[in-house]
Amino acid sequence: MTDIAEARLDVEAVRARYTALDRRLAFFDGPGGTQCPDEVIDAISRYLREDNANIGAPYETSRRTDALVHAAHERAASFLGCDPGEVAFGQSMTALNFLLTRAFARTLQPGDEVLVTRLDHDANVAPWLEIQQDIGIDVRFADVTDDLALDYEDLERQLSERTRVVAFPAAANSVGTAPDIRRIVDLAHSAGALAWVDAVHYGPHGPIDVAAWGCDVLICSPYKFFGPHMGMAFGREGLLRSWRPYKVRPAADEPVGRRFELGTSQHELLAGFVTAVDYIGSIGWDAIQAHESAMGRRFLDGFPDGAVLHGLPTMEGRVPTFCFSVPGRTAQSVAEHLAERDVAVWWGNYYALETMRRLGLDELDGAVRAGIVHYNTVEEVDRLLSAVAELA
Repeated sequence: MTDIAEARLDVEAVRARYTALDRRLAFFDGPGGTQCPDEVIDAISRYLREDNANIGAPYETSRRTDALVHAAHERAASFLGCDPGEVAFGQSMTALNFLLTRAFARTLQPGDEVLVTRLDHDANVAPWLEIQQDIGIDVRFADVTDDLALDYEDLERQLSERTRVVAFPAAANSVGTAPDIRRIVDLAHSAGALAWVDAVHYGPHGPIDVAAWGCDVLICSPYKFFGPHMGMAFGREGLLRSWRPYKVRPAADEPVGRRFELGTSQHELLAGFVTAVDYIGSIGWDAIQAHESAMGRRFLDGFPDGAVLHGLPTMEGRVPTFCFSVPGRTAQSVAEHLAERDVAVWWGNYYALETMRRLGLDELDGAVRAGIVHYNTVEEVDRLLSAVAELA
């Protein structure tokens, strides 16, 4: 198996920051939501104890909440590589995406085209399908290769003068494929279309830089990168200003991203989000990515011959999220077998309906998914492999 000396991460020191990890259960369920370090939990509770108020009043706790909202947008801008005014927070990525796509739909006409991919989570597919039902746009699907890489030739072939959006994942939550973001953005822009990126699953695995990527809209979820349950979006300023938002009339129009934040913000969760970004900064992306790559190679090197891996067989072009099946067994029964051995994985379709259809798998039972993040250990990966080998 792979030597993990290159990892350059003190995993035990990392894990000591999580009360949630002080148990035998090995968490490979990060794609469904990572655990929170204690400092994030403490920030949420501290806000509720000391600062809880609504914004815009002259008294002390309201002023501190105003400062927190400002700090959260500043921290989001540093995390995404954009201007603070281009950030919007919301209930979830799915809620924000329905809101943003609805606002954008006011500019669409029957016959306009939106191109999505068969790697997408349905939260970046269903909003477009609903618009197709409402006003008659045409939603198309870019295919994937047999090893579940994105088929760039098929994507390019389907672009036309009617294409208004290319929506795609920065990393697939189902099989871990991480497409070439800049290549897709350039293809979209060459057709005069917007590049609409779902970075929910990519968030815990590498730095996001919307300026370097050149994308127009990006959506993600802090609870996938060690923060609380909420959603976050970036929209290019000029683009957001060109849309009429769905909002109450007195709500703020400036900065422009605030137009897409409905109702009172989840202030306590913003406090947790700020701390989650600081937590990632305290470790560093280099250490996180080196450790995850080593753990991913260890998983692939030790993957049992009797099981079937769905997706790329190396760590090139992917994040360490693995989708697999055990012949003769349902995905649910495999997940239950692992749970009995204190190994937490998901089973099902993970809302990646088109991926499961492309694999020819039952859309409800789907496959097993194991996701590695930087707090997972060598012992946990080996325990996962041994438990799968018992069945395979």
